[in-house]
Amino acid sequence: MIAAGFDEAARRDPDHQRTWVALVDGNNHQIDRITTEARRRGVTVAIVVDFIHVLEYVWKAAWCFYPEGDPHAEQWVRTHARAVLAGRAGIVAAAIRRKATYHGLDPGQRKHADTAAAYLLAKKPYLDYPTALEHGWPIATGVIEGACRYLVKDRMDLTGARWGLHGAEAILKLRALISNGDFDQYWAWHLTQEQQRIHNSRYLGGVIPTQ
Repeated sequence: MIAAGFDEAARRDPDHQRTWVALVDGNNHQIDRITTEARRRGVTVAIVVDFIHVLEYVWKAAWCFYPEGDPHAEQWVRTHARAVLAGRAGIVAAAIRRKATYHGLDPGQRKHADTAAAYLLAKKPYLDYPTALEHGWPIATGVIEGACRYLVKDRMDLTGARWGLHGAEAILKLRALISNGDFDQYWAWHLTQEQQRIHNSRYLGGVIPTQ
């Protein structure tokens, strides 16, 4: 899948004139595969960890300090989430550990807090959200996952359906055109191409006799 993603990126940007961005969930193996493939192909890829995954860790840390359902936890998470978005993941990690120590939590009580801090520090190179936001890069996979579910799963995952690669690709291209509102424009182009292929190309100068 990683290689296929790079193949598609190369097809869309063969001269590498655009910035290549890989949005990941933080899985180390995934990051290693992307880094290795980028190095093998001699391309630069900006890797960004899905911000929603970061929030999950921060929320787990919050429940080390607040009772379940305490509204103060939401404010605490909001403050630290904004700090992470501002590029201060290292400072947030230190603050989480410091808070756990201040409250005198034992290893079991502070487990999720330490895990969140370690996660933020380990993934810090991929948490450059200020740059991502400045350039309009995606920082969460929700939109992508939703598009995949709507475009692919809702159409292809039907009871009894069996798809070959070429047929599935053709159906998905049409579905994408319809979803984007581009089908009429595409169909006009398609008819023109068919006219050229079936008729015009068979006559001298591409002129079809009227009689």
